[in-house]
Amino acid sequence: MMALSKTLLLIGGTSDIGRATALCYAKAGWRILLSARNEEEARRNAEDIAARTGAEVTTHGLDILQTDRFGSFLDNLPQPPDTAVCVVGELGDQVRGQSDLAHATLLVRTNFEGPALLLGAIAEHFLARGSGTIVGVSSVAGDRGRASNYLYGAAKAGFTTFLSGLRNRLAPKGLRVITVKPGFVRTQMTAGMKLPPVLTAEPDEVGRAIFNAAEKGGRDVIYVRRIWQPVMMVIGGIPETIFKRLKL
Repeated sequence: MMALSKTLLLIGGTSDIGRATALCYAKAGWRILLSARNEEEARRNAEDIAARTGAEVTTHGLDILQTDRFGSFLDNLPQPPDTAVCVVGELGDQVRGQSDLAHATLLVRTNFEGPALLLGAIAEHFLARGSGTIVGVSSVAGDRGRASNYLYGAAKAGFTTFLSGLRNRLAPKGLRVITVKPGFVRTQMTAGMKLPPVLTAEPDEVGRAIFNAAEKGGRDVIYVRRIWQPVMMVIGGIPETIFKRLKL
């Protein structure tokens, strides 16, 4: 069991992956700071996690789109986190976003701008202290743009690149930055979608992958289902002259 003094900041505490990740850390004895836009739902998750594990779990309101409040949010946390995990994401509607600028803006800001700016602010706190681990949940959709979800994919590609650059900057200081690419996950966001079992992870599987990589040591970039790495290598290697004719 990890020391009780360890604290996790989980950003996106009402999502299935967020809840599963927080539960995994709580079982290991960590104190949990659960942040979400919907505080009432976050409190329900916090109460459930606390009841299951006996861990100390507190909730903290945060809207990932209100970037001007990030500073006060971090300053007002009851204790500084040792690890920060951001699982915020919004799949959205590609077709709607092609003509609805507001919806397209929402996807870009939710999947890239907000998470990147918040983790950047957290990185400054960690640098000042000299320790800390940052985990960002990105997506295989960012590995190559596809007609079916390129708004979401482009935002996640930006987030992946941000995490890579942040990792390159912080590694010499002894701080870790981990990129997690879950692939398909059976969550509320994918409800109703026909998902291939071999490529589809469960939320608790993602939570364990995050915990193991961040706290037990491991790779910097994680495909939760490892089969996704060769799959995306193949997709990425298709020449553009052929790729643009495919329906993906």
